[in-house]
Amino acid sequence: MRTKPYIPDNSALGYSVGTTLDRFIKMKQDDFPFASGELSQLLRDIALAAKIVNREINRAGLANIGGAFGQTNVQGEEQQKLDVIANIRFTRALTKGGEVCAVVSEEDDEVIDLQNNSGKYVVAIDPLDGSSNIDVNISIGTIFSIYRRVTPLGSPIQPEDIMQPGNKQVAAGYVLYGSSTMLVYTTGHGVNGFTYEQSLGEYFLSHPDMKAPASGNIYSVNEGLYNQMSNGLQSYINHCKENNFSARYIGSLVADFHRNLLKGGIYIYPGTTKTPNGKLRLLYEANALAYIAEQAGGKATDGHERILDIMPTSLHQRTPLFIGSEKLVDEAKTFLSEEARVVDMAAGVQKG
Repeated sequence: MRTKPYIPDNSALGYSVGTTLDRFIKMKQDDFPFASGELSQLLRDIALAAKIVNREINRAGLANIGGAFGQTNVQGEEQQKLDVIANIRFTRALTKGGEVCAVVSEEDDEVIDLQNNSGKYVVAIDPLDGSSNIDVNISIGTIFSIYRRVTPLGSPIQPEDIMQPGNKQVAAGYVLYGSSTMLVYTTGHGVNGFTYEQSLGEYFLSHPDMKAPASGNIYSVNEGLYNQMSNGLQSYINHCKENNFSARYIGSLVADFHRNLLKGGIYIYPGTTKTPNGKLRLLYEANALAYIAEQAGGKATDGHERILDIMPTSLHQRTPLFIGSEKLVDEAKTFLSEEARVVDMAAGVQKG
């Protein structure tokens, strides 16, 4: 005779799938006293477009949508077919959603004015970062930043709606298309990660309140550029090697950043003798990841100045980027500052 109520062993039947992205967004709506649901809907629009892009990526090898498109973008980079597809998918989702008045995309020369003067938000996006890795089946990603427009609703968009520093972001995130697909985002109240369950068509909270380790032993930099780097940066890289750091560099910004966010490390894309301003774009790459890094307890700098404090002057402005664990970013900055001090002293001696 059973004397206690029967409680099934759930571990034998399956596992709890947890909180969906949609439910999580609804739970957090009170974090935005200025919003009345539009920002929540905007995040859902981005998540939906990412599902579609994820499907296209997964079938790329079967549908002849890998490889080059035959054109170059404003960066002078050869567009991949999936670059174009992703750009269309995200732009279409943001247009139909109705919350956005303008989009800045890596794949478009100019601001995309959606002719929606009642839209409260501007989105800056890299629809498919690392797309040159598609054909070799390496992780790639999407990066996005969300800003509130500053001009009155109902009026046409103005340059000041677009040219905002990263510290004005209201949300930012990335999607990683890898062995699993993850959406990671912040709205200024911590960082949360969601893993896409393809059979259910839902993102589930898998990485709540993500925190970057204060330090780490991973450095991520393209060492093929070593001879084009400054003396201070070369010294820092040598310092990493002398301290037995692991070198990890995929060549896909989202993937490199995501790994270091979880495990602790520093990602570096510096200015070089050939590209003094670096390669990465401020508005839709560096700002978004810097916001996420800081919300997770990390840091981001151009080597001298906080990324989020840089005032943009052009749509596709580039910036050096040092981002990751707080201690490692501070150490790198120290090496660069020491180099600057030596250069200044040498200049003073020559003047004297």
